[in-house]
Amino acid sequence: MLAVPIVAQLVGMASGERSLHSALWDWVPAGTFQLKAGLLVDPLSMSFVLLITFVGSLIHVYSLGYMEEDPDRRRFFAYLNLFVAAMLLLVLADSYLLLFVGWEGVGLASYLLIGFWNHNPAYATAANKAFFVNRVGDMGLSLAIMLMFVTFGAVDYATVAEGAGQASTATLTAIGLLLLLGACGKSAQFPLQSWLGDAMAGPTPVSALIHAATMVTAGVYLVVRSNPIYNAAPNAQLAVAIVGAVTLLYGAIVGCAKDDIKKALAASTMSQIGYMMLAAGLGPVGYAFAIMHLLTHGFFKAGMFLGAGSVMHGMNDTVDMRRFGGLGKYMKITWATFGLGWLAILGVPPFSGFWSKDKIIEAAFVGEGIRPWLLGGAALIGAGVTAFYMSRLFFMTFEGEKRWAKGAHPHESPLTMTVPMMVLAVGSALLGFVLSFNSMFAHWLAPIVGEHGEEHPVLSVPVITGLTLLLVAAGVYLAWTRYGRTAAVVPTTPPQASLLTRAARADLYQDAINEGLFMRPGQVLTKTVVGFDDQAVDRGAMGIGGLVAALSGWARRFQTGYARSYAMTMLAGVVAVLGTLWVIQ
Repeated sequence: MLAVPIVAQLVGMASGERSLHSALWDWVPAGTFQLKAGLLVDPLSMSFVLLITFVGSLIHVYSLGYMEEDPDRRRFFAYLNLFVAAMLLLVLADSYLLLFVGWEGVGLASYLLIGFWNHNPAYATAANKAFFVNRVGDMGLSLAIMLMFVTFGAVDYATVAEGAGQASTATLTAIGLLLLLGACGKSAQFPLQSWLGDAMAGPTPVSALIHAATMVTAGVYLVVRSNPIYNAAPNAQLAVAIVGAVTLLYGAIVGCAKDDIKKALAASTMSQIGYMMLAAGLGPVGYAFAIMHLLTHGFFKAGMFLGAGSVMHGMNDTVDMRRFGGLGKYMKITWATFGLGWLAILGVPPFSGFWSKDKIIEAAFVGEGIRPWLLGGAALIGAGVTAFYMSRLFFMTFEGEKRWAKGAHPHESPLTMTVPMMVLAVGSALLGFVLSFNSMFAHWLAPIVGEHGEEHPVLSVPVITGLTLLLVAAGVYLAWTRYGRTAAVVPTTPPQASLLTRAARADLYQDAINEGLFMRPGQVLTKTVVGFDDQAVDRGAMGIGGLVAALSGWARRFQTGYARSYAMTMLAGVVAVLGTLWVIQ
């Protein structure tokens, strides 16, 4: 029944209305606080709806082939649709509280899908890790919503946006930082990025849908949706940009040392979301480019994840790229579709990444002082490192000499898997140009994020573009010489390497740091609290009970049941009273 008014509103939106709101029912009637559950259809939410439904549909089709032999595939599709429903609720909500419902639903569905094969203890541990790390970020989002209620008396988008102009900068900064904490958890941004690599334990379609195209972009959506808050809180906005810059470099460094094809793509996702977060932290100059790169990334990264699944399908579920090599001759469709995604993420013109990621690099060089040099330099270096590790992945998998284990017989995947890959490959090639043509997408988002002004970077645009392409070419060439050409020797086992490489293989020791700073102190604190409760609180309560019992036993001695004892006690009492009165007088 709800579909009828929503479809009617979409028709109205197509006819010229840019923002349409559908109030569904009274949700939280609590005194003066009245909150209706409603859906908001505007250019920002519709961009996400189209991405979620289109890419999600392709991944559902792909999953028909990928999960064909799995006995629990019905449960898999139930979880997958639960995720899609929760993600749609997240982006269509008209208030932060309803967004939080979808936010938690996405977290639950992600937990279920990551741990889908939970008979493997390592996979169950990965699901728990993702769940616990996301709870840290969710605490930030819940506190932000509470602070909004205290500050504005409401938590719907319209009231918060209207009140942001009158609230103090300190309050808005606190809200912005708490929202950023929530975004870091869901989008695997520093310092809450540790769960993403382990999340590759789930089936490959899960990696494509949740950890490339949709869930990890929820944090970017939250920041861009909250643009009235960040525009009025420049320090919080700068924090968003710094987190993005740090994460894009962090993910790029980790990606250089990964031999697991899915974990290398996961590190790439972390880095690319960092680019989006950096753009969102640049304010009006970057909001549209953040969402534009989010859309193009959803296509080319989902395509590459599905390509990785196709390789695994043809290689007996092997994920070690050192055991691949030369697969392009045997899996031509996978090679071609994956190659288009590879060119797109590198930012090679005219593919999609060139029109979105390079715009973020240009926007990062806008500003005054040292800030544009630091942010722009980080984005520029990230582009070169991305070219190296993504080319390393492509060459180790599809080019060079074959390094297969005995008994491997690589073969192309069925049409149910390759057709979605081909459709995504078309988006990898063309979507960026379509969105950037005549600044179409920036104008589309302007009612929500503001008009994109004519900002001039500290370096001219041709110089930035030239430097970016030069670094990309250098990264590709270095990867080709080491992993791609026929003369290159790629050992089937990881060799001893430098300290930085060993650190990157261990995810820059993020787990060791988390365990040292949080887990072990938390365990000590828990044991201390439990010990105090056992030794002090419980023993104290038992001691008081024992004292009362002892006093009661002593008092019982006077209850003999003999009348002469009671008469003697009464006589003693009378004598004591009379004696006291005599002394007083």
